Amino acid sequence: MCGKATERRTTMNKEQQDKAMFVSFCIEQYAKARNMATEDVVNLFEQYGNVYELDDDVVKDMKSLFFKKPTEEWVNFVMKNRTEREFCHDYDIVYGPVADDSVYTQFTLYEGGIISMPTLIQELKTYKLVDQYLFHTEKSLLAIKFVESKIIKL
Repeated sequence: MCGKATERRTTMNKEQQDKAMFVSFCIEQYAKARNMATEDVVNLFEQYGNVYELDDDVVKDMKSLFFKKPTEEWVNFVMKNRTEREFCHDYDIVYGPVADDSVYTQFTLYEGGIISMPTLIQELKTYKLVDQYLFHTEKSLLAIKFVESKIIKL
């Protein structure tokens, strides 16, 4: 399962390439028809979001990993994802703080041996971290139900 997910992340098959080209073409045509920059058309699409409900009862029956805050276990999990190309796990759902660009510098300092694990965790406590659910298997998608699409007011 993990090998397939990695492959999907790094390459697009012919059908996916065709779809991406079609979407790109549609964006360009819409931009021309409305006398808009293609970037402005893309921004229009980014103003929509989907709302889903999470069924906690379904989640209880899945193999899940939950990180409520940055911990040593969370840092190790994030580092494996960042540094081990073949890293694989068998969790259906992983929940926890997002390790995005805002915390990249601290992780780089830790990875380079400049700061220790306790210092990294202490530093991360000063950040406003956002939590996320990651759905790693098809089975995990059974835990969410589409509710609606909404326009996001920027």
